[in-house]
Amino acid sequence: MATTSDAAFEALMNGVTSWDVPEGPIPSELLLIGEAAFPVMVNDKGQVLIAASFYGQGRLVVMSHEGYLLHAGLAPFLLNAVGWLRSSPGAPIGVHPSLASLVSLLQDSGVEAQIEPEPREPLGVYCTSAYNNTLPARLVQFVKRGGGLLIGGQAWYWASQHGRDKVLSSFPGNQVTSMAGVYFTDIYGDRNQFKVSRKVPKIPLHVRCGEQLRQDQQQLLEGLSELDIQTGGVPSQLLVHGTLAFPLGLDASLNCFLAAAHYGRGRVVLAAHEGMLCAPKMELFLLNAVRWLAGDQKGKIGVNTSLKDLHPLLLKHGLPCKLESHLTGDVCVYCCKAYSDKEAKELQEFVAEGGGLLIGGQAWWWASQNPGRSALAAFPGNVVLNHFGLSILPRTLSPGCFPVPTPEMRSYHFRKAMSEFQTVLNHGGGNLEKSSLAKLGADGAAFLQIPAQGVPAYVSLHRLLRKMLRRSGLPAVSRQNPVASDSCAATMLCLATELAHSGTDCSQLAQGLGTRTCPSRVQASEDPVTVEINGTNPGDGDSWVSTGLYLLEGQNAEISLSEAAASAGLKVQIGCHTDDLTKASKLSRAPVVTHQCCMDKTQRSVSCLWGGLLYVIVPKGSQLGPVSVTIKRAVPAPYYKLGKTSLEEWRSCVQENLAPWGELATDNIILTVPTANLRALEDPAPLLRLWDEMLQAVSRLAAQPFPFRRPERIVADVQISNGWMHSGYPIMCHLESVKELIDETAMRSSGLWGPIHELGHNQQRHGWEFPPHTTEATCNLWSVYVHEMVLGIPRARAHPALSPAEREKRIKAHLAKGAPLCDWNVWTALETYLQLQEAFGWEPFIGLFAEYQTFSGLPKDNASKMNLWVKKFSEKVQKNLVPFFEAWGWPVQREVAESLACLPCWQENPMRVYSGTCR
Repeated sequence: MATTSDAAFEALMNGVTSWDVPEGPIPSELLLIGEAAFPVMVNDKGQVLIAASFYGQGRLVVMSHEGYLLHAGLAPFLLNAVGWLRSSPGAPIGVHPSLASLVSLLQDSGVEAQIEPEPREPLGVYCTSAYNNTLPARLVQFVKRGGGLLIGGQAWYWASQHGRDKVLSSFPGNQVTSMAGVYFTDIYGDRNQFKVSRKVPKIPLHVRCGEQLRQDQQQLLEGLSELDIQTGGVPSQLLVHGTLAFPLGLDASLNCFLAAAHYGRGRVVLAAHEGMLCAPKMELFLLNAVRWLAGDQKGKIGVNTSLKDLHPLLLKHGLPCKLESHLTGDVCVYCCKAYSDKEAKELQEFVAEGGGLLIGGQAWWWASQNPGRSALAAFPGNVVLNHFGLSILPRTLSPGCFPVPTPEMRSYHFRKAMSEFQTVLNHGGGNLEKSSLAKLGADGAAFLQIPAQGVPAYVSLHRLLRKMLRRSGLPAVSRQNPVASDSCAATMLCLATELAHSGTDCSQLAQGLGTRTCPSRVQASEDPVTVEINGTNPGDGDSWVSTGLYLLEGQNAEISLSEAAASAGLKVQIGCHTDDLTKASKLSRAPVVTHQCCMDKTQRSVSCLWGGLLYVIVPKGSQLGPVSVTIKRAVPAPYYKLGKTSLEEWRSCVQENLAPWGELATDNIILTVPTANLRALEDPAPLLRLWDEMLQAVSRLAAQPFPFRRPERIVADVQISNGWMHSGYPIMCHLESVKELIDETAMRSSGLWGPIHELGHNQQRHGWEFPPHTTEATCNLWSVYVHEMVLGIPRARAHPALSPAEREKRIKAHLAKGAPLCDWNVWTALETYLQLQEAFGWEPFIGLFAEYQTFSGLPKDNASKMNLWVKKFSEKVQKNLVPFFEAWGWPVQREVAESLACLPCWQENPMRVYSGTCR
């Protein structure tokens, strides 16, 4: 039995070489949603006229006019259809009396069939028109239990009698087929030209159900002028991607926080945080939602016990509801959080067969706890919701009070925007606004993370995108040729990047890149390379372990490791340029050029359109020890490890290597820079010994063990997300900074304030940091320390802002304003610490940084933390420093001042010159 859409299509089309369609009947276009439905016959206008799907244990074939079921010219297909629909080869075939001539057509072809007024046991297939009002419930159960349904009809005439807005929900045929994601519409189907496809045809992008969805939006937002989602939690953004899904709440950037969808005979309302489902300020919306979800159904509202605050809110308005620990069969609406997928199948069937689902949750926290896993694919709420054309993104949205979105804003839809984008690429026309274009890039990249294998609706869009991008070619983006983030070019970069991550072979896309982010002329070898990596990581964060290999752009690498390693939480990362440039106004490279995936299998194929250095990510606390990793189709990259790589090996490696990026490493620091810069480095050893000296000084001041538990990393990039450099793992810098990173002579003579400043950021700790005042101040203690203790460059020469004249001017200016705490930041804040250091040396700092690592229950607010520092530093140096800190405007509490009054006054207090006070 063909159980996948590809196999089913092959069975349905076996021997069918042309479509002999009757001339008289005017078909309806079929609408396909969900994950099981697929097109079989599509005309040259992209309209689906025959479709098939699965539901429960059964399956169905849907024809867009009942006349197609009676036409001898379609007999080859109809025979295939009943053969595929049969649960077993000899199962009886029943035909509704309205299609009596179908019995003769089948029997003339050697297939036994009989008239049956309704589906019953032991029929294997039932054939009927889409107009019978008495059979839908029986037909649904018939298919669900394993029966095959062949059904045909058109809805345009029914719509003329009952109203177009009622077709999707009330047309008799849709009461049956919609459960499997197939709808009859009132749109005429064009009969001019049909092509016999060799594989499952693409599902059309366009959305033509706008009128009914607009009415649903109005009903759900009735009586509301604003949506106040400040409910105590940070919501996620939502992705609205299903044809019958639609947004309800949007911020000014079109980020969605409330959405709804039709699916089958049921409905869904989704909130981007569960707090919205219990908040009194959302009461009117929640009442609208529950009533819309219930529709014409009678029954109770089930409220999961995790949403117990919603229960009294509904009871207050006389709505019949009850608390439940799980979905039960006697409710018409079920309300729950989006943090479990234990009932995913039950919830999907509940909605498909007419239930209403009110659900809420955010995915950003899950994503932060599951790096390397896609929230679109694996977040429990999305396992439930993707099915309905709704997904919760790991991106956050700033909560606020938002006006009800205008009809123009509410019309933004991922599929509609994608359709318009297709028009723009193909014809240069289209009407896609810049705001929608920027949104489309992010939404499309998210959509492509939904697992597509075996799901025609997703596979179809992947195929369409591949064709669009190959036909138009990717833009050649570079510093010399930047692109605007709200341009078609930027959208193409986002979509192509994620298309490669989804498993698509994008080597053809990569061929046309022109000016490349990482140009390379080297060819990958098919010979596997085995590298030994250290699988032990005692640090407090995940560690990148270099493999010394590079993956070429557009290529796939095959990676193998042992069973033990596959169960140890390792990940593979392609690329080191991890800054996401999505929010940049101009792009000198694609917004995302790295890719990370879990190595939870012994073999995995990984790819990244843009190529990059290959890393194994070892989780914090790992005790795995040495691990052998075998990698196929990657090439060597320049790599020098202090104490391990010989000078001969280095010179041979760097001169012959055409991989565009390489690394210089010690046990404490790894520098990732372009190969072109490395070629000028005759002998990296003196440079790296100096870096190790500087890192040892960094660790000494931070009271951290040396060597570092995991080496710090500095990576150069053509564009970064913030500032001239920024801290993190890795520290990111621009290409212009490469020279100062690898020029030992210049470092010793002129210093390198910026990189040490960022290393200082990485040493800052919450307990003794007072953001935003000290964020850009205390990190500079490391810059001063390293310059003076290692490079021999005094602070006055290490940075222009630390000349005596500048320091004096800053102090006077700050005190002249009354020493306001709001102005105590950056260099002014640093001055406070420098005065203490100049009086007492570095040892009190080192000692305190060590002690703070042992403290528990540290305060979280600035005032309390500042008072703790006053107390601890005073005790460390055995001087009463209260007058000093008060002179700087610190909010010293009376009890702290009293506790330190027993200590000697600090007679050398440098602030006495300005204030003349000392207690």
